[in-house]
Amino acid sequence: MGTRYGACLAALCLLLFLSPLVFSVSNDGLVRVGIKKRKLDQTNQGFGGIDSNGVHSARKYRLGGNVGDSDTDIIALKNYLDAQYFGEISIGSPAQKFTVIFDTGSSNLWVPSAKCHFSLACYLHPKYKSSHSSTYKKNGTSAAIHYGTGSISGYFSNDNVKVGDLVVKDQDFIEATREPGITFLAAKFDGILGLGFQEISVRKSVPVWYNMVNQGLVKQSVFSFWFNRNAEEEEGGELVFGGVDPKHFKGEHTYVPVTHKGYWQFDMGDVLVGGETTGFCSGGCSAIADSGTSLLAGPTTIITQINHAIGASGVVSQECKSVVSEYGKTILDLLESKAAPQQICSQISLCSRDGGRDVSMIIESVVDKHNEASNGVHDEMCRVCEMAVVWMQNQLRRNETADRIFDYMNKLCDRLPSPMGESAVNCNSLASMPNVSFTVGDKTFELTPQQYVLKVGEAPVTQCISGFTALDVPPPRGPLWILGDVFMGRYHTVFDSEKMRVGFAEAA
Repeated sequence: MGTRYGACLAALCLLLFLSPLVFSVSNDGLVRVGIKKRKLDQTNQGFGGIDSNGVHSARKYRLGGNVGDSDTDIIALKNYLDAQYFGEISIGSPAQKFTVIFDTGSSNLWVPSAKCHFSLACYLHPKYKSSHSSTYKKNGTSAAIHYGTGSISGYFSNDNVKVGDLVVKDQDFIEATREPGITFLAAKFDGILGLGFQEISVRKSVPVWYNMVNQGLVKQSVFSFWFNRNAEEEEGGELVFGGVDPKHFKGEHTYVPVTHKGYWQFDMGDVLVGGETTGFCSGGCSAIADSGTSLLAGPTTIITQINHAIGASGVVSQECKSVVSEYGKTILDLLESKAAPQQICSQISLCSRDGGRDVSMIIESVVDKHNEASNGVHDEMCRVCEMAVVWMQNQLRRNETADRIFDYMNKLCDRLPSPMGESAVNCNSLASMPNVSFTVGDKTFELTPQQYVLKVGEAPVTQCISGFTALDVPPPRGPLWILGDVFMGRYHTVFDSEKMRVGFAEAA
């Protein structure tokens, strides 16, 4: 079961073929590029994953457009059944074209190098040839980027980069000379163009977006994404540099300040399932608006509650049921006695005082040479205990009986997501699933089941995949939510680097 759904999610993240471009000129002086798309079926192969920073999914883009007489540059994005948006850039003189991910969750630009000789992936993608460019400048500084599903390494070079009709001069980028593993071998995209802050850029290289602003190529230090989530329409959306297109949204944007430069990170409030609080983020969480992540990632504690509410099937966690069986009554008694929730798991010796493994557990795991997996088991028990505390608190607020609480807990254990985070739902049950809402600023942003469930394949073998996936980031950076395309498709997103803020409005 898990393998089948894993394959479905993997297939969801890979595009088959590039489609022909259709050009049109609008009255505002902007040239938009309409992108054709081809529907995904279950025979396609691909991959998806979150990188070492927890913010990257495999995606592919295609682009076109120019500024005409406008200060805004429009880049048309390809929609592939809600899972992939990609665009085309060029590097050098004359132009060498590459298909890239426009990723607000990273900050470097990299493409395959002509000097990539020992990675098969490089032979399946266009390669940058510095000797063919009259504007190339040597740099040579080594660079490496590690992802959860692969890695690249190489060195920096300098050349002109064309994005739409904007020509960014003297841009540093990475020539990838190694792309090991099957990740980039299977991928249809060639590289990544990061739109994050310089703080997370490898070698603190100046990002493409910074140079657009510094070189006066855009009137405003603002770019915005509109994703067309209608899988029946050919247009994938638009990435707008230099401002926003009023046709892309309804009403006004709700803006929140960037709280941590690096990713486009901001404070987020409570998460509601069916209008009721999940409790985990009632005291506040952090969130990242990330165009490079297809799904919506959040703490396992909440994702499990959402999976339970929508009937998603994940991997049954024996550790979870073990904690409920052996420690459930003790945890409940401590909560009812008003014990500090954050200290309960350490009081029953499942966690150390700082939330990690207890020292005695570490000693035990070293002595017990016949159980090399002991450390990992105890880590899991600590994590499950912390989730159990949150779940029980939630039920106690509703004045549920002990029997009902333990029954609910065991059901949540059954809904823990699989190791890769994917969960499947019944396509016929969308009408009965609850809405899921996120509090950002002073507004609640709601997603309906039709918006957070992704459909793969054609009837009668259509598979429905939950748009929620688990991601646990510890304090002080976490708990953290990654609001990917599932959220950004519903809400037009503005990235304002001048005023250091992120804005959301209902997408048109």
